[in-house]
Amino acid sequence: MNSYNILVVEDEKEIADGIAIYLKNQGYQVFKAYDGLQGLEVIKQQEIHLAIVDIMMPRMDGITMVTRLRQSYDFPVIMLSAKSEDMDKVTGLNLGADDYMTKPFQPIELIARVNSQLRRYQRYLSAVNKKEVNDHIYRIGGLELNTESMELTVDGEFVKLTPMEFKILHLLMKNPNRVFSAEEIYEKVWNEIAINTDTIMVHIRRIREKIEINPKQPKYLKVVWGVGYKIESQ
Repeated sequence: MNSYNILVVEDEKEIADGIAIYLKNQGYQVFKAYDGLQGLEVIKQQEIHLAIVDIMMPRMDGITMVTRLRQSYDFPVIMLSAKSEDMDKVTGLNLGADDYMTKPFQPIELIARVNSQLRRYQRYLSAVNKKEVNDHIYRIGGLELNTESMELTVDGEFVKLTPMEFKILHLLMKNPNRVFSAEEIYEKVWNEIAINTDTIMVHIRRIREKIEINPKQPKYLKVVWGVGYKIESQ
């Protein structure tokens, strides 16, 4: 059984019922509405994963409904129309619809498009969730810096950093391949104007000793002579 909820918004009851039967046979949970206003009410009350919306409807047409739902929701929308004019299609897609079908259509084609849109939406949600989970973790090669736990692992082994070493490494890993001058690093980490940057050289040397197998031939923390320092992406 599919765990997706699909909303069918269609003012012709026979068509709405027919679409619902095909979707239910595929295991989807189906909600029906007969104009745009009803459709928006259902969306407020239920978690909808995809909507099939007719364009020509009383009280509120499909174009208006999609425009309003796109202000708050990003689930896929397939629009239906009895017309075949390109302008309807362009208008619907420009306002946020993901696909467009002209009536009459084959139920098997509608099901195929529903399945395709839901797969695409699931991949999108997975990518978003992964980013939310990992937005505090920076990985480059065998380095993994966690800004929530304030921990660094090198090839899976925990490495202890001082707070300043951690801040410098965080700055460099957050901007891989970007070269920072000693003055830039000082000002961004210490939040004050750089007067003497000798301390940066000392910190860089210590960080390198902790993260590099051979500090004299660094894999990650590189010096760009005369310019500054960078973490090189692997």
